[in-house]
Amino acid sequence: MTAIIKVKTGSIFEEKASYSRIVAVDNWVYVSNTAGRHPVTKEIAPEVSAQTLQVFENIETALKAVDCCLADVVCSRVFIQEPDDVPTVMALIGEKFRGINPASTVTCPPLGSTIYKVELEVTAYRGASKADVQEISLSA
Repeated sequence: MTAIIKVKTGSIFEEKASYSRIVAVDNWVYVSNTAGRHPVTKEIAPEVSAQTLQVFENIETALKAVDCCLADVVCSRVFIQEPDDVPTVMALIGEKFRGINPASTVTCPPLGSTIYKVELEVTAYRGASKADVQEISLSA
């Protein structure tokens, strides 16, 4: 039988909208779109770089709850409110995902509030960090 684990972080938004931060189906781990709100203080930094780093802290904490880590991420979807913030956010994402190299989509849609500058959604596969990875380059 398939094992499903649903992780809640205590966010009021998870309760209001009836969703889980993580749904793990066997080894597949789906992490909901995550903002840079500090889980204890509930505050959101005004700077895009601070929000991006908090987003990663929130995601990494959630992944640990299901015996997963950032290196297990195989796909990311990045949502940046202001196109001018793309270079800053992508530089930080590049640092965090260096060597992991997940498939990625980056877009600049309006987010749920103007206080959110960046949100990130990821899909991980438990154990991908220990897999034998073959990289193929199509560039000349």
